[in-house]
Amino acid sequence: MIYFIRKLFLLIALLPCSAWSDISNASERPNIVLIMADDLGFADLGCYGGEIKTPALDALAENGLRFSQFYNTAKCHSSRVDLLTGMYCGQAGSAKLSNGPTIAEVLRPAGYQTLMVGKWHLNKEPTDKGFSRYFGHLSGATNFFTGDDSFRLDGEKFNVPKEGFYTTDANTDYAVRFVNESLKKDKDKPFFLYLAYNAPHYPLQAPKKEVMKYRGKYAAGWDRLRENRYASQLDLGLINKDWPLSPRPQNVRPWNDLTDKEKDWEDFRMATYAGMVDRMDQGIGKLVERLKEIGVFDNTLFMFCSDNGACPFERTRGADKMPWDPESYWTYDTGWAHAGNTPFRWYKQNQHEGGISSPMIVHWPKGLKTKKGAITDQVGHLVDFMPTCLDLAGADYPDKNPNLKLMGKSLLPILKGEKREGHEFLYFHFGNNRAVRKGKWKVVSARGGPWELYDMIADRTELKDLSKSKPGVRNELIKVWHDFAEGTDQLSKKQRRPVSETSQRWKKRG
Repeated sequence: MIYFIRKLFLLIALLPCSAWSDISNASERPNIVLIMADDLGFADLGCYGGEIKTPALDALAENGLRFSQFYNTAKCHSSRVDLLTGMYCGQAGSAKLSNGPTIAEVLRPAGYQTLMVGKWHLNKEPTDKGFSRYFGHLSGATNFFTGDDSFRLDGEKFNVPKEGFYTTDANTDYAVRFVNESLKKDKDKPFFLYLAYNAPHYPLQAPKKEVMKYRGKYAAGWDRLRENRYASQLDLGLINKDWPLSPRPQNVRPWNDLTDKEKDWEDFRMATYAGMVDRMDQGIGKLVERLKEIGVFDNTLFMFCSDNGACPFERTRGADKMPWDPESYWTYDTGWAHAGNTPFRWYKQNQHEGGISSPMIVHWPKGLKTKKGAITDQVGHLVDFMPTCLDLAGADYPDKNPNLKLMGKSLLPILKGEKREGHEFLYFHFGNNRAVRKGKWKVVSARGGPWELYDMIADRTELKDLSKSKPGVRNELIKVWHDFAEGTDQLSKKQRRPVSETSQRWKKRG
């Protein structure tokens, strides 16, 4: 038993069906479950071309809708700001969330029970921002076995058990518990659950049985893994066959150049990462089964995404400790992150497609009108969740500042099988990485390097820079970025300083 309190939760969860027989009479407005994974790459899930066992998410995809062009912000906290507010990070007041309401602050007065579980990574606490229930950690990362001092339960400090605790399982258990208790309290009020798993963010830690399930499965290395995932994505219809697989960056060693000892170590790290994703999927499966048992699954809208692309940062400490040891602190590195973002370039923090492309799964038996298992290439972004929830709930948006407006557009037309009018443009910024996508065109700069221009229809793997052949398009989009960064996203002059048009140092890394 990984989490000893689980027994209590399961006793509650497994009450006879008759005890819950009338719960399904709740409001016709759908329940909403918004799940965000942490540092999950575009290609990690089975339904997005990966080999990791994710049957729960795969089933939601098989019976629901997948997006092939859904965007995040390439970084943890800014993605959470965009998701919660429907505005871009600086525009919304960044981690303070000071310039606009959260989804919870809008849905709660509209009659929804607002529940949150997992990673917060913003200022104050969820219970200060519209959530009636909260369990999780306020920090951006935590030890999966021992937690940290930022764990909270409904606004009060939560003392993490010294034994038998695993954060991913705890998140699952509290999600099930909160849903059970909210429907028991008021079956006529729908619920909004924001479930922000910290997995598979580092430290890479997982129960031994999950790690050993994958041990040895990555011995062929990251080069072969990318090729296999790319082939699977083509078979699934997720990517265009005319988009070549982006090459291995110069700073990633060819797998065959590693020693046998290095290969074994790398296999161990990737097996741990896979075990974390597997365990998260198991938790999502338990939540799904519970919603089915109590009769509310068919009118529950599931939306699943990731906060950024796979993470390339090597920060391993205590490599002599096993990843099921609470004193361990493993990460994986650029080679595996590159495979995680197949077929794209670059990583977490960068605004190339590898950093900002998210898996996005939608499932809603009662309301989704697309063909089961469909894949849409209509473009979406985290900022779209707020207007989508407004539409679903019939809620009013309370403007805190009339000069600021929602940047997102409701996803409902897409869910109804219709063609949605797209965004005028999508804006991206983190640190010295920046981009704008407008229609099929995208300009992007990595680490303060030169602006590049790509045609997203013909070349989404960003291999043919058209900045020299189409300077007019390039300059138009650069101006869009600077005007928005200064006027709406409220970036400082330093944050908006011109990029270097001569630097080449960045090229070998992406």
